[in-house]
Amino acid sequence: MLKSFFHWKVLVNILLAAAIFVGAVWLTFRWLEIHTNHGKEIAVPNVMNKSVHEAIKILDDSGLGYEVDSFKYDPKFKPFQVLQIYPSPGSRVKDGRTIVLKVNPRTYAQVSVPDILDRYKGLAFRQLEQVGLKIGDTIYEPSIQRDAVLRMLYNGSVLKPGALLPRFTTIDLVIGAGPKRNISVPNLVGLTVQEAKLIIAQNLFEIGLIEYEDGGGDESDIVYYQDPAAFDVRDQGMQIDLWASKKTPAEMRGKISQLNSIYRIKDNYEPRNYQEAPVYNEPVPNRSEPLEETPKAVVPKVETPKQEVKKQEIPKTAAEQKPKATEAKPKTATTQAPAKATPAKTEEKPKVKKVIVE
Repeated sequence: MLKSFFHWKVLVNILLAAAIFVGAVWLTFRWLEIHTNHGKEIAVPNVMNKSVHEAIKILDDSGLGYEVDSFKYDPKFKPFQVLQIYPSPGSRVKDGRTIVLKVNPRTYAQVSVPDILDRYKGLAFRQLEQVGLKIGDTIYEPSIQRDAVLRMLYNGSVLKPGALLPRFTTIDLVIGAGPKRNISVPNLVGLTVQEAKLIIAQNLFEIGLIEYEDGGGDESDIVYYQDPAAFDVRDQGMQIDLWASKKTPAEMRGKISQLNSIYRIKDNYEPRNYQEAPVYNEPVPNRSEPLEETPKAVVPKVETPKQEVKKQEIPKTAAEQKPKATEAKPKTATTQAPAKATPAKTEEKPKVKKVIVE
């Protein structure tokens, strides 16, 4: 086995194989030196702060390639000005090497406007700041949606979600101020359904039930009844129901009176309730008889003659002081007065006793 391995023919084959391998490796590296211009290096020219057109021309003259990429917009520099180079200026590279140029764009990069409609203003502000958009004026407008974003404006025009704007662009927001209270309901009777809908929307009320007499849905029908009634005070956002027909309101009087009996029943009976309330609070009619007798049994009449006696005594003293000589005449007057007063007392006492006995 070893003898056959050390045979001269085997050794010659091994030497030939080694020579071929070494020759192949040498030729490969030689070819690479020629192909890659080994030892022939070029210094990267300094094209910083130059326009992209000037930088490209210099790189072409130097035998170098180029690749242009946008950088973050910086308003301190001119648009399309070279801000960075890779490899850096002065580096030695091979002929034909690609040089990456970072150029200042014309403006900020565009971003998509997020959908913030009908959302709370605090959440909308955060979403816009995350994207990189700035908030300008906040315009409050009467609306049922309090503190919700109604519209987005850019330079006075309405901005739709998804539109592309440069980063750090300022946009205005229209925000709902909430509904107003105690607003007069507009008069819609005599108008078409289409006109009534526009007026309801303008006054920030909601469109409620719309009942057509013929069962159709023609918006040219005339409104002959509405609930709540015209000029009633309601808060914005309340619903207004409509009844419409091809006929005029004058021709629909029967239907209007029927609807009044249903929807205006409170208005018809409220004043009666206020008038009848004190009547029902009074005692039952069965107690009316003793109430009529009670004023007869009250004793103020008994007290009145006592006051009359006092009044009569006062003139007695005055009369006695003035006519001192004639004392017989006032005595007759005094004797007559109690005679008249005594029968009144005797007549009233039995009445009081009768009432007490009953």
